[in-house]
Amino acid sequence: MGSPVYIQIHNQLRENIEGGKWQVGEKIPAERELAAEFGVSRMTLRQAIQTLVDEGVLERRVGSGTFVASRKVQEKMAGVTSFTDLMEGMGKVPSSKTISYHLTIPSQSEMEKLQLKGDEQVLRMERIRYGNGIPICYEVATIPAQLVADFSKEEVTTSYYRTLAERSHLYPGHAIQNVSATNATEKIAEYLDIKRGDALLRMTQISYLQDGRPFEYVHTQYVGSRFEFVLEK
Repeated sequence: MGSPVYIQIHNQLRENIEGGKWQVGEKIPAERELAAEFGVSRMTLRQAIQTLVDEGVLERRVGSGTFVASRKVQEKMAGVTSFTDLMEGMGKVPSSKTISYHLTIPSQSEMEKLQLKGDEQVLRMERIRYGNGIPICYEVATIPAQLVADFSKEEVTTSYYRTLAERSHLYPGHAIQNVSATNATEKIAEYLDIKRGDALLRMTQISYLQDGRPFEYVHTQYVGSRFEFVLEK
């Protein structure tokens, strides 16, 4: 028994995309044209398109049509990976824009998460993180001040993990992550070049060094259409 017609069309469209007939970001032909090309009803063609949208291969843009989606940045929820390494592993150029950067007194929550004493300060910084110039996430990172006392602002904001490894020979061990869904506020939407109310993935992470010390407490909001978490069991 052969595959359903919409699956056959799905397969052909995917082959066309992977073969380079349509490039990332390019609009594919209208449903009417494709239905005529494959000799099927628009309902069948729409079903094939929807399966590709569900897979993240295509994306619909209201009022504009259907486009070849850019590959989402993936983070495997196992171990600790820096944003810089994550981007480079995807073949993307990482960059950041620092919104704020200052030493301050930690909140009670930050003290608990980072196992700090009452007289210890933290470095708190807000950043927008990019891959190939496209905003991927907005993050607020809190770091024990004593860990970065000898580092320049550029070293910390460019790649905190690499700086720790290269300058202090301190390496990430494990992390505790909590992920939930939320919607973009007007402020975050402006930062990430999306619309207010668009879907975001919100992650809170405490990262630990190999010796068990917490070295970072981060709240991050990822653009849902540009990022996904992959759970490994």
